[in-house]
Amino acid sequence: MKYSLMTFLFVLGTLVTQGQPNDLADQVVITSRKGKTQLSNQANGNLQLNVSPKYVRKYKAAGLVRYSDFGAKGDGKTDDIDAIAATHAFANQHGLLVKADPGATYYIGGRERTALIRTDTDFNTASFLIDDTQVQNRNASVFTVSSERQPFKLENIITLKRNQPKIDASLPGPCLITVTNANVKQYIRFGLNQNNGSSQTDIFVVDKTGKVDMNAPILWDFDQITDISALPIDEKPLTVKGGHFTTIANKAESKYTYYNRNIAIRRSNVLVEGLEHRITGEQDQGAPYGGFINIGDCAYVTIKNAILTGHKTYSTIGAAGKPVSMGTYDLLANRALNISFVNCSQTNDINDNTYWGILGSNFCKNLVYNRCILSRFDAHQGVANATIRNSTLGHMGINAIGSGLLLVENSTIRGRSLVNLRPDYGSSWQGELVIRNCVFVPAGGKFTHADLISGSYSGQHDFGYTCYMPERITIENLRIDDAGHGGNYQGPALFANFNPQLTDSSYREKFPYVITKEVILRNVTTSSGKALRLSDNPFMFRNVKVIKEP
Repeated sequence: MKYSLMTFLFVLGTLVTQGQPNDLADQVVITSRKGKTQLSNQANGNLQLNVSPKYVRKYKAAGLVRYSDFGAKGDGKTDDIDAIAATHAFANQHGLLVKADPGATYYIGGRERTALIRTDTDFNTASFLIDDTQVQNRNASVFTVSSERQPFKLENIITLKRNQPKIDASLPGPCLITVTNANVKQYIRFGLNQNNGSSQTDIFVVDKTGKVDMNAPILWDFDQITDISALPIDEKPLTVKGGHFTTIANKAESKYTYYNRNIAIRRSNVLVEGLEHRITGEQDQGAPYGGFINIGDCAYVTIKNAILTGHKTYSTIGAAGKPVSMGTYDLLANRALNISFVNCSQTNDINDNTYWGILGSNFCKNLVYNRCILSRFDAHQGVANATIRNSTLGHMGINAIGSGLLLVENSTIRGRSLVNLRPDYGSSWQGELVIRNCVFVPAGGKFTHADLISGSYSGQHDFGYTCYMPERITIENLRIDDAGHGGNYQGPALFANFNPQLTDSSYREKFPYVITKEVILRNVTTSSGKALRLSDNPFMFRNVKVIKEP
């Protein structure tokens, strides 16, 4: 049988054509109707899109498609998600640019439907109204920037070593390697959100010969591997730009049921530029959010000239059975390498603690803030190398654990400490801390006990790894704006009191903490005129060599 009409079916995020050897092929309906386009829902919830050859030729000649070409109304009332998803599916098939209609407002209701972005997309000056008040699946992204390439298992790699320069594999090109040992638990969290830890994992980039990019090295010894896969990296850049997004916030019960109605980035070499995200409708209760921009399982992603919004903080009962504030994010990065946030800001006051810190991350390498004004930088389950440059951070400041170099320069930090090493993951940084040409405003100018490096470590909890303080700390040209902190203020301390019980040699740590060896201070000044002290617990840091240079 011959057909004169080219037909496409968008099924579960994938375009399936007639004759493909899979169980979705019989869902393809091929017709020869005249007209521009026909888009319909099947009984199973899938979309069927029919496009005549005439319009295929038209769109290919133009090099782009618009949402209105596939029936989007853009009136702010009609649910346009089907038309949006179909537009991207068609564009993905033909390698076309997707361009939103200027000035349109696309309403996106709560039905489960994800638009896959695999080509350059210009959201233009259009607005997108995402209604989270009634959703079918809170875990379904609205957009996913994805790759056509699929991961595959690597055979015969049974162990890995920290800083290993090469793996024994021949690959089709540069690949993102993800490795897991489910028999070892790390990041065994302590405190109100305590848990049993995460399986030992790592993610790194190799070239086609298996050579590891040592700018993001292997972090752990894997004595056993339960899973290892390679995802070919898209080397051609993909750009997503523009767009004014507004989330109508959910009003669900305040518990750890994260909403992920977002833009998920699951492809390497992506630039997101000029996007704006705002939030409306937050009330007395609500479930937290897992990042409106959610970056994961990818490398070389830049978020540039973006305006984000912090989410209102809600409380629940944590794993320890006590009330706890829930982390809720507009930016989230998990298992991601070489991620940069450039010239990003947020709509709400970075010093307003009504709103949670804007960023969360886990298992990342080479995170960068440059020219950002945001409420927080955060690394939960470890970051290898982090840079904060030319930026201002608000009330939640810098929170991190990890390894490598943590560099803060030409920045203003308004948190309770200059750098907080997260106590819930062992206050561990295995590497070096450099602070250069910065201003520290303790607690945004409110009266506080000002510590440059804060954290807490009792030595009684097993986090699944040895915990370290930065081996070397260099602080150069730091101004501490601590004027007006009251008559009882003794001046800033280099280190917080990490363990109030460790005051003499009789204290025993089951899991010893590796203390900083050396601190270099150059031109550290205070507006209060009070000198920088070592710590309220000088015994704990008695062996730290502090070098004061002119």
